[in-house]
Amino acid sequence: MTTTHTDAPMTPAPTGPVEKTEQAGPGRADRISALLQQHGALAVLVIVSLVASFSFDTFATGDNITNMATSSAFLAIVALGMTFVIITGGIDLSVGSLFALGGVLAAWGSRHGTLVALLLPLAVCGLIGVVNGLLVARSRLAPFIVTLAAMLGARGLMLALTDEGAETYLVAKGSFLAELGQGTTLGLGNPVWITLGLFVAGAVVLRRTRFGQHVYAVGGNEDAAALMGAPVARTKILVYTLSGLLAGLAGALNAAWLASGVTILGNGMELEAISAVVIGGTLLTGGLGYVSGSLVGVLLLKVIQNVINQIGSLDSSYQQVVSGAFLAVVVIAQTWLGRRRQLM
Repeated sequence: MTTTHTDAPMTPAPTGPVEKTEQAGPGRADRISALLQQHGALAVLVIVSLVASFSFDTFATGDNITNMATSSAFLAIVALGMTFVIITGGIDLSVGSLFALGGVLAAWGSRHGTLVALLLPLAVCGLIGVVNGLLVARSRLAPFIVTLAAMLGARGLMLALTDEGAETYLVAKGSFLAELGQGTTLGLGNPVWITLGLFVAGAVVLRRTRFGQHVYAVGGNEDAAALMGAPVARTKILVYTLSGLLAGLAGALNAAWLASGVTILGNGMELEAISAVVIGGTLLTGGLGYVSGSLVGVLLLKVIQNVINQIGSLDSSYQQVVSGAFLAVVVIAQTWLGRRRQLM
């Protein structure tokens, strides 16, 4: 009888804590995986910047930081649009050509006033983005093929406007457009402030609006999103339109900064933008991504490029080697973290 009384309360005692530990374990590991995915690039950026600051006297100077920030702004604007596209599970290879086309159109349009210089590249590049979105969403063509065709078409249009690159349109000195690209506010270039404003707006749209929820839903599971009533086709059209608009705007701002529409720019920019977005924690398979992470990814690529320039003895092509290595490591890490979280 005594044994019966002693055994009864003691039986559940060990099982309670064990069950709690098993439930808490996966949750903690899941949070750590999410933090690594979202903030891993930021940690690497901080470490690389600190090492470079101690290694090179000119790295942490005001002029160098200002130059890096301004040159990063144009790629960051393109990467912002790419972030939305990749979260839906798509890809946009046309942004580099749209960037170059936007710059040429802005410089050409500057002869007719700043309004034309800004609206013309937005209208043309935005229209190309709409066509990309329609072909991907309505015709169900592969984004890779559609945007590859747009890349070639936009580059051809840009070359036709400039007589195969022989003619370079200039932005008049002292114009509002030139001031927009070359002026500074509180010690930072105007393109930097425009970029920061766009990223704040992008983060709000992605995280706080119904459209942002649809972007994540389409990338997570398109069929499930359609069953839940999400406008799948409209969401895809909008993200490709946004990507085209932002690429055109970046090109226009770059032309204002350089005071000319340079035809050789934009080559390989689509790959840089994709790299920055993926390094920043956005999954290439879609459904997960961060606007802030894309900005960090851009800064990391630019810091690496700057460090290589500071070394001096290394060719600029090493920047591509390092960027490719970073991208490979990030994709492998994302795949491993994703499988780990599924197993849990």
